[in-house]
Amino acid sequence: MNTGIRFPSARITSTSLALLAATLVGAAHAQPRTLYIGMNGGTMEKTYTEHVFGPFEKANGVKVVVVPGTSSDILAKAQANKDKPQMHVMFLDDGVMYRAIGMGLCEKMQPNPALSDLYPTARFKGDMAAGVNVGMTGIAYNTKMFAEKGWAAPTSWMDFADTRYKGKVVFQSLSSSTFGLHGFLLFNRIQGGNDKNVEPGFKAWQNTIGRNVLEYIPSSAKIAEMVQTGEAAMFPLTPTAVGVLKGKGLPVEYVQPKEGSAVLTVAECVIAGNSEPALAQKLAQYLLTPEAQALALQHGDQIPSNAKTKATGAAAALVAKMTEYMKTANTVDWDSINENRPAWNARWNKTVER
Repeated sequence: MNTGIRFPSARITSTSLALLAATLVGAAHAQPRTLYIGMNGGTMEKTYTEHVFGPFEKANGVKVVVVPGTSSDILAKAQANKDKPQMHVMFLDDGVMYRAIGMGLCEKMQPNPALSDLYPTARFKGDMAAGVNVGMTGIAYNTKMFAEKGWAAPTSWMDFADTRYKGKVVFQSLSSSTFGLHGFLLFNRIQGGNDKNVEPGFKAWQNTIGRNVLEYIPSSAKIAEMVQTGEAAMFPLTPTAVGVLKGKGLPVEYVQPKEGSAVLTVAECVIAGNSEPALAQKLAQYLLTPEAQALALQHGDQIPSNAKTKATGAAAALVAKMTEYMKTANTVDWDSINENRPAWNARWNKTVER
């Protein structure tokens, strides 16, 4: 029977489907693009994720996700995916960054005002990378243990060889840690060597510092535990890393050795061939600005590489102290080091950490 009533269900369905499809497409377009950045986990990751990336993400409609790992880990990931990069930007310790540049993993940073404001040690040759924070490797010690033993605070790299500390020295591995490599190279200089000739350091190690070492560790992650258990008296570390441990309530302090520390710059580079080259360059530029570095300093004690970064209160005092340390900090010859490091690593693993 014809009632004269027309049912527009088919038309409604097709219209609804069209609207639904349009909504889904719009939602897909509304999803922010994602940039992946490789950097150290822990305090650095927390600082940047919670306090530094936010303004950039908001201004550019993008999400920045950290791929955590040591410099060696991040380099290995970048190298393994060289033909199809999975990351867009990476943070590496300066020595590892020079290796990355040599492997062709970095693209030249585009000119921007922040590059001109960096401290000289943070400006890499050809602008293939740039320092995002600056520091140095010196001596850290367990203040609780030293007080209980009645020991005076250390003052020299050669204090690691003092027999009072036998079985209480913890040293990072030369083959996997910039801290350990720095400590060895400065010891080597005291023995009469240089960054091209490490024979004096290897010859003297086992009968000096080596005899006191409780354990060689691949990174500094284990130090907090070894301080808490009273195993570690002294170890190479940066003032920033010491500040992190102190923030956790651990009894540690930093000392600038009388022979000087070793400059340690954490650098960034834009990964060559990444899927978002323009946006990756923009992120790298942002992280060099005084605004971004002020946030990293305020919330994570990351010492700025940009000379125009403003600091007040405790942060200003920290920067002043680091500036004083820099007066006796030594640069190292990364070109020579990276050329010879595979042979050094093999020798170290065979004769020291065997």
